[in-house]
Amino acid sequence: MTGATDGDGWEIEPGDVQGAAVIALVGHQLRALREAAGLRVSELGAALGYGEGIVYKVETGTRIPRPEFLDKADDVLRANGLLKAMKPDVAEVRYPKKVRDIAALEAKAVELTSYWNHSPHGLLQTPEYAQALFSMRRPALSSEQIERAMAGRTARKSIFDRDPAPALNFIQEEVTLRRPIGGRTVLRGQLEHLLELSQLRTIEIQVMPTDREDHAGMDGIMEVLKFGDGTAVGRCDGLYNGRPVSDPKQLRGIELRCGIIRAQALSPRESLAFIEQVLGEL
Repeated sequence: MTGATDGDGWEIEPGDVQGAAVIALVGHQLRALREAAGLRVSELGAALGYGEGIVYKVETGTRIPRPEFLDKADDVLRANGLLKAMKPDVAEVRYPKKVRDIAALEAKAVELTSYWNHSPHGLLQTPEYAQALFSMRRPALSSEQIERAMAGRTARKSIFDRDPAPALNFIQEEVTLRRPIGGRTVLRGQLEHLLELSQLRTIEIQVMPTDREDHAGMDGIMEVLKFGDGTAVGRCDGLYNGRPVSDPKQLRGIELRCGIIRAQALSPRESLAFIEQVLGEL
């Protein structure tokens, strides 16, 4: 069987039970339709323009097919839309499980407060900046892993399109505005993007200057998401092993830190001027 290439789909992540279940169902349906049509794996692959190895992996639930694969298979096997109807579920599980979990929380949140110290928050990153960030990971990510990460990050940005929009509060360490990830041109585009986002009435961006003597965020990134029913989820690198928590007693400490760091950082108006200054220095 021919080997898979990065353009043929995505591998299932180890431990992704939900993703494995969805793709197993897709594979079962594909195999049943192929056998009903009296085709061998190699024959279906040839008809679709894919190697038989890809068809085999999809049928056995070990590879996530691309949307065009399902479109072609539906047409060739005369499935009357059965395979095409699975595209939304397949599209969801193409993202890494961690990204899906974060996106699910963000999709429900009515308020988000976040402090990041090494790079702009994922929701604030331009595609060029995110691409550079993923490309410099060590050990190096495969092109498939980078593609999946980029797709997941793009999907999360649907939070900006919600109506009513949630209140989004970002506190960024000064170094995230100055480190030229991807080069100065990429950084310039990133800073210009921050200035554009800061004009939206539901987004506040604050900068924590490096010269601050008091800093409530020395334990690392922290984030609190609040939901319409009054519940919330928070996480902090330095508390509870960095895992998300929803217990009110545990949340209190994270919310306290978020509140203090917002007070210690520059105001949104001051931060806007600060970002403009950094941009002018490039």
